[in-house]
Amino acid sequence: MSVSSNTLCPSLSLPNGNGIKTYKYNALTFIPLNLFEQFKRVANLYFLALLILQVSLLKTALFQESKWMNIHVGDVVRLKKNGHIPADILLLSSSNPNSLCYVETAELDGETNLKFKMGLKVTDERLQEERQLAQFDAMIVCEEPNNRLDKFTGTMCWRKDRFPLDLDNMMLRGCRIRNTDECHGLVIFAGADTKIMRNGGKTRFKRTKIDELMNYMVYSIFVILILVCAGLAIGNSFWYEEVGSRAWYLKDGKDQTASYRGFLSFWGYIIVLNTMVPISLYVSVEVIRLGQSKFINWDLQMYYQEKDTPAKARTTTLNEQLGQIEYVFSDKTGTLTQNIMAFKKCTIAGRTFVDFSWNKYADSKFEYVDHSLVACIRSKKDKETLEFFKLLSLCHTVMVEQKEDELVYQAASPDEGALVTAARNFGFVFLSRTQDTITISEMDQEMTYEVLALLDFNSDRKRMSIILRFPDGRIRLYCKGADTVIYERLSPNSRHKEVTQTALDIFANQTLRTLCLCYKDISKQEFDAWAKKHKDASVAMGNREAALDRVYEQIENNLMMIGATAIEDKLQDGVPETIAKLAKADIKIWVLTGDKKETAENIGYSCELLTDDMQIHYGDDIKLNIRVSLSLSPQNEILYEKKKKRRRLRLKRLGRRPASATPQDSTQPIDDWEKESRQVDFVNMACECEAVICCRVTPKQKANVVSLVKKYKKAVTLSIGDGANDVNMIKTADIGVGISGQEGMQAVMSSDYAFAQFRYLERLLLVHGRWSYIRMCKFLRYFFFKNFAFTLVHFWYSFFNGFSAQVAYEDWFITLYNVMYSSLPVLLVGLLDQDVNDKLSRKFPKLYLPGQKGALFNYKNFFISLFHGIFTSLVVFFIPYGAFLQTMGQDGEAPSDYQSLAVVMASSLIFTVNLQISLETSYWTFVNCFAVLCSIAIYFGIMFDIHSAGIHVIFPSTFTFTGVAPNALRQPYLWLTIILTVGISLLPVIFIQFLCKTIWPSVGDNVQRNRKKYEEEEEEEKKKPAPFQRDRRSRRSAYAFSHSRGYADLIASGRSIRRRPAVALTYEGDSPAWH
Repeated sequence: MSVSSNTLCPSLSLPNGNGIKTYKYNALTFIPLNLFEQFKRVANLYFLALLILQVSLLKTALFQESKWMNIHVGDVVRLKKNGHIPADILLLSSSNPNSLCYVETAELDGETNLKFKMGLKVTDERLQEERQLAQFDAMIVCEEPNNRLDKFTGTMCWRKDRFPLDLDNMMLRGCRIRNTDECHGLVIFAGADTKIMRNGGKTRFKRTKIDELMNYMVYSIFVILILVCAGLAIGNSFWYEEVGSRAWYLKDGKDQTASYRGFLSFWGYIIVLNTMVPISLYVSVEVIRLGQSKFINWDLQMYYQEKDTPAKARTTTLNEQLGQIEYVFSDKTGTLTQNIMAFKKCTIAGRTFVDFSWNKYADSKFEYVDHSLVACIRSKKDKETLEFFKLLSLCHTVMVEQKEDELVYQAASPDEGALVTAARNFGFVFLSRTQDTITISEMDQEMTYEVLALLDFNSDRKRMSIILRFPDGRIRLYCKGADTVIYERLSPNSRHKEVTQTALDIFANQTLRTLCLCYKDISKQEFDAWAKKHKDASVAMGNREAALDRVYEQIENNLMMIGATAIEDKLQDGVPETIAKLAKADIKIWVLTGDKKETAENIGYSCELLTDDMQIHYGDDIKLNIRVSLSLSPQNEILYEKKKKRRRLRLKRLGRRPASATPQDSTQPIDDWEKESRQVDFVNMACECEAVICCRVTPKQKANVVSLVKKYKKAVTLSIGDGANDVNMIKTADIGVGISGQEGMQAVMSSDYAFAQFRYLERLLLVHGRWSYIRMCKFLRYFFFKNFAFTLVHFWYSFFNGFSAQVAYEDWFITLYNVMYSSLPVLLVGLLDQDVNDKLSRKFPKLYLPGQKGALFNYKNFFISLFHGIFTSLVVFFIPYGAFLQTMGQDGEAPSDYQSLAVVMASSLIFTVNLQISLETSYWTFVNCFAVLCSIAIYFGIMFDIHSAGIHVIFPSTFTFTGVAPNALRQPYLWLTIILTVGISLLPVIFIQFLCKTIWPSVGDNVQRNRKKYEEEEEEEKKKPAPFQRDRRSRRSAYAFSHSRGYADLIASGRSIRRRPAVALTYEGDSPAWH
């Protein structure tokens, strides 16, 4: 399509269009790919997502509606409020003052708090009208497409001038326009080149371990079938040569050699013995999996009533894999926590400290209650307490906008929003700000302060400050930050240092996120001298941030302590208990988060993933083979993205490392062998730890960690997350679980299972997963057994029929055996059976271990089923055969014909296999009992019908066993033969089960035996009070470490949003997953 603007966006290669493929199939590939999935035993779920969204596209100086797929690099687009961003776009102008634009990035990085984007000043002033946009002819030089969501570097060359571009000027695909009526932008990256698509993983066809094992077993059965048929064919050739060709009554008039007859016999036995390869197996497996999925969907104990969200099994092919999980990879924010920051405690001037009816601005959701603190504030006598909350209402970078009749806070982090909200509830309400003023309500009295400088937070400074001129002319600096940096800058004359330190230790023991508050009075002369240095640093062209940091250090000293705050990032209910139960089940839990190390470590202690008796080792201190808990730095070179192929080849050809600009680059692996070696060392070391926390990781690095464990440990993995930044990790793991929380539905849509709370993972694995695994294993063992017992009777019969491929049963019995006579009981076992109930499954996590080891279904179990089937087939054939050799009926006749033998063998087999599944059943219900009895009744009912004279008259060539069943089964000795056959078949099984349960009982056997005792103990435990728990050792919570860079650049630049009137306000925010 043509673009009217003369915008040039050169690249090293021709840019792609905006069309992307997010579906599995198209019209040409649907059938072959679907068959391919079936052959791999992956569910044939068809999912095609077609999203047709429209944006305005500038053509011939006019905006026209266009589909996303028609957008190209260099197009100028107009976006409306609440619209999705179709590509990676450079913001040119917007309807807000100074081209400010708010975007929601929940689908991109999992954060629900709004981010602001700014257009360049030059484009804001010159590109407001369509005519100006159509004449826009800038050239953009930028980085190549990559997956870095936190970085963009480019330069705009326009009208003989150059303008730097960074991430603040970019609106990325996957975001959404909020609180901005209209904006214009230039498409930089489109389609597969956008950052969100570069972070997306490929759709992977997931298969369970049992699926893979079943395939190999089917191959084994097929090999056995070929060998058996070949042996019987040789036997046929030999028998015809020695016997058949010499018996005149066997001549068929065909001039065929013995070898050729053996060849035909081979194919005849392939048909006769085809039931050795269980064709109906997969159908039965899918029925069981479907039922198990429904049970997960219907589980009321996994239903979250607050949001009306039930658990959802989004696939039917992975249920039994839930019973074999060895590693769980979890996101932190929104998965372990609620994404809700709560102001919990504070210490003011050495005092460690809510009914808000007196405050018209109070937040009804605010839960902090300390009436002594309220009284202290309302009395207005304690100046330090008033100063404490004044600092919270002034020292921040929160932005304010009007939303209907309310003021809405937009904070760089929910921590900061929680502090401003706390100040509001204590009577110090932040109302509005401009580039040089900030207005608050102090106990219902509106005050405006002049902002002289705003010293924003960054990860190196770990603090932020604001310098204000009070209405009386005083100049004061307010500062808040991590205690580790604040205490270094306190004045020797500062009071309350020791008391505050003690309070900080107490807060840290409770895993609260702490923050120190302090101030400093500055003289006019001192400020004027410092302001000049600050201005020079702020316009520096090179290393501007470092220059500003040095200037900040000169003013942030000799501070006076006021107090400290403690904020809680609330854990979801039941998270510590869930992690403890999963750990007892020998499931290792790794937390992969974008948060900083200190924040992640605090949550590790809060959820009891980390405990006081663990020794913490960090990324720089790791030694191989240390059996300790690990908190891993993500900068490890093994998580570096793979270099492009041409770069690898060039380095290999040159035989040297690339020139590195930083010391870290020199540690990167020189080749694939060294990289793989380091990966193996990392995985081996990390997997020996009790817990692993990977912090500051990108979405792609999360997936890399999962893939490393899968690759080198061959372990079954599960990933759980709630945001779009977890999608790649969820797709990479063997099982993906999405939590429908605060961060959109991207994780849920990409998951295999979804629910609302992390605590439901315990029930999903220890109950549904374990039951599904046990049921499937029991089903498969029995299915193989009954098919071998049924089919191998033909093999023994071959030795007495000249290897002629004659069947041992009636044709209709062969047809209905797996459909009517033996399918229902085993299906119900696969759907309903349970060794212990759900409460005991959760009470004894060790019951989960057999699934992790694959102990219930493997090649050993397969060959046991094979030999069990061989033994049963021997008994089913030879006992009736022996009974028919020399017998005499009570009427003086000897019913030793083939048809009567077939009826007796079939009846014996039906009794045997149905009673065998009864012995295997652990959980009896009316339905199970009815199924066993019904299967036997159906067999006899159908057999007597098809052996009747009436149906033979109608279909004489189809039903040839006329009157056989009534004639044979009226003989008592044949019933004795059936009873003897069934008894001998089942007696060894009963004996072995008795020995196993009494002499070598499993954990499940012991639990089942003492079930009533454990249930009584559980009832008694519920009545006991909770035991007292001693506080953990002191840890530094360091709230400021998790605080992201704020809006100081925007505020100080004079390009802020408009001043707002003072009205009631609310705060909406969410925690950044990574910065």
